[in-house]
Amino acid sequence: MAKVHPNAAVAPGPTITSNPSAAVLTVWRKSLLFNCDGFTVFDASGDLAFRVDCYGASGRRRAEVVLMDVAGKPLLTLRRKKLSLAEQWVIYDGDATAEPTKSKPLLSVRRNVSLRSSTKTLAHVTPLVPGASAFVVEGSYGRRACAVRDARGDSVAEIRRKESVGDDVFRLVADPRRLGAPLAMGLVIALDEMFRGGGSARSLLRRTWSAA
Repeated sequence: MAKVHPNAAVAPGPTITSNPSAAVLTVWRKSLLFNCDGFTVFDASGDLAFRVDCYGASGRRRAEVVLMDVAGKPLLTLRRKKLSLAEQWVIYDGDATAEPTKSKPLLSVRRNVSLRSSTKTLAHVTPLVPGASAFVVEGSYGRRACAVRDARGDSVAEIRRKESVGDDVFRLVADPRRLGAPLAMGLVIALDEMFRGGGSARSLLRRTWSAA
């Protein structure tokens, strides 16, 4: 049986993989807690780095998801934005439920809506803090082959298939200077919520104005 944690160097590819300081994570689309849906994330040494534990039925449209560290401390809170023309999530710093006054919005992730099936843009990432950069997510989340790119087209994070372990285990590579591992994982969570059902733009338009 193939190991879940990283056991080999990242294969040659986009420029981010040649960055020696890049954070290389292995993402497992499974919670380690019984009767929970979520993610378990390992670092390059195979040690637990992040976790997401969502109680309730798998596949349910969630209103909020929390990314935690190994000890269970909330690092980021993701909230689905209601009454949005396109499916949209806002990423907050820390625990936005327990400390709403201290938790600041960092990024907005909006699903790209296009009737052209050939478009490669999945989502637009808009900064909510002064001086931060905007990004675009391109590729295919379902195939675990997409990249987060800046305005120049440079890759700051990549989701890549991990060999011989299926779609529920994949690599996440992030530039720590441009995005960082926690925010990169936050984008993974948002993409998973947006694209886990593989819905088309037409089906998304039919759901417009539906509350979370």
